[in-house]
Amino acid sequence: MTIRNWIKFFFVASLIGGAVNGVFSLIIRWDFFQPYVTAGEWGEFFAAFAWMIFLGITMSVIAQAGFFAYLTLHQVAVNIFRSLTLWNWVQLLLIIIALVDVIAFRFIPQADTAKDWIVYSVLIIVLVGGSVLTAMKKVKMTGKKHVLISALFFMIVITTLEWTIALMGRDAKIDEYVALLLFPLLAVNAFQLLMLPKYNEQSEIDRKRLDERRKARKQQA
Repeated sequence: MTIRNWIKFFFVASLIGGAVNGVFSLIIRWDFFQPYVTAGEWGEFFAAFAWMIFLGITMSVIAQAGFFAYLTLHQVAVNIFRSLTLWNWVQLLLIIIALVDVIAFRFIPQADTAKDWIVYSVLIIVLVGGSVLTAMKKVKMTGKKHVLISALFFMIVITTLEWTIALMGRDAKIDEYVALLLFPLLAVNAFQLLMLPKYNEQSEIDRKRLDERRKARKQQA
């Protein structure tokens, strides 16, 4: 990918993270905004909203770092296992481990009320459901069924690892912030997984155009 297209990729991913976090913060963290609205303190309200957008952008940066780390991991793993099929089985096992870890060791120990169970169940459904839809879209876009497991691995395992930063940051129960941070991570990761080929293709086109311009200049010289 060229630097120009990488900057575009980074900017769009950051914009998605900020926008998604901003929108969902008005729903999930309305208790945070309500006092400002009730008191008519619109300056404070927009400052709080800007903070939520900034938080989403921060999550997008974490997601982008995780994405490029996964691309490296995927290539190294394929070379180590020397078989995409074997690597897919390993990824499937890691998907199961990641889900069990989140459910059994992070959610269940902290679920004391019916509300807790509902919130945690919804978060898992959003994580798995969003990941499955993204993976299916990836298969449809590429026409390659074998990318399904890799896409699911990235969307579930890598997103969970990025999300763990938020999960580990709370000593008490998982609060609204932790629930909120899942949405920008999922949105940015889905964008990266589905749109990276487009930016790579554009980079190839840009390189060809640059080569043609250089050849034309040499001929004119």
